[in-house]
Amino acid sequence: MNPAPVLGLILLLAGWASAPHAMAAGLATKPLADVVAAVDVGHSHKRSGATSARGVPEYRFNLELARLVVAELHKAGLPRAFLIDEAGTDIPPAGRAALANRKKADILISIHHDSVQPHYLSVWPFEGRQRKYCDRFVGYSLFVSAKNPAYAASRSLGQDIGDSLRQAGFAPTLHHAEPIPGEGRELLDAERGLYRYDGLAVLHQADMPAVLVEGGVIVNRDEELALADPQRRSRMAQAIAQAIVQAAARFAAAPRP
Repeated sequence: MNPAPVLGLILLLAGWASAPHAMAAGLATKPLADVVAAVDVGHSHKRSGATSARGVPEYRFNLELARLVVAELHKAGLPRAFLIDEAGTDIPPAGRAALANRKKADILISIHHDSVQPHYLSVWPFEGRQRKYCDRFVGYSLFVSAKNPAYAASRSLGQDIGDSLRQAGFAPTLHHAEPIPGEGRELLDAERGLYRYDGLAVLHQADMPAVLVEGGVIVNRDEELALADPQRRSRMAQAIAQAIVQAAARFAAAPRP
């Protein structure tokens, strides 16, 4: 017998076994259809996050993409996937993780859209108002927290999402690694756009593997238009959902004890 595949499986399972929510044990003993994926709609009506170059609240971008991700997960065989705070009731980040914990989610994805540090912003007139923008940076970002008890599994899931996004034609932005105030995040994987950001409560308060996805830079005038395009948004949702399903399927297909 070739030991390489066996060793690879052992290492894979070992990486996911760090989750106290039993990512390795739980998913390995349940059908794929029973895997619970929580998809968090970042921000809310009251605290809407960043503002796009044309004055659109980040929350609207987050809601549209998160809804599509859940719909794609349902179509792909995860009927128990659900949205966190679809109504935008202003649940704090730690509360979103707590809700995923209470619902015994196996995977948590938090959907956001990106901005830049204030000193990069310029002003342009749009529909009679002065709006802030920055066309310098473009692309998605992925974040995991080393304080998450399933950190190794979170990194693995983040890598899966990065691979799927790149295969779908998307590219990451690396501006969060800049050694400037407000940034300086540890870049774990430049090709996949995967960063470490320990302070994100929605990630480190979760019991299960968790990844925060920044879909793109909405203060970039061209990317804002692209992110609002229904076909592009659908393609991104499909890529994210595909990565989640692949991660879940590895364990749902594992031999039962």
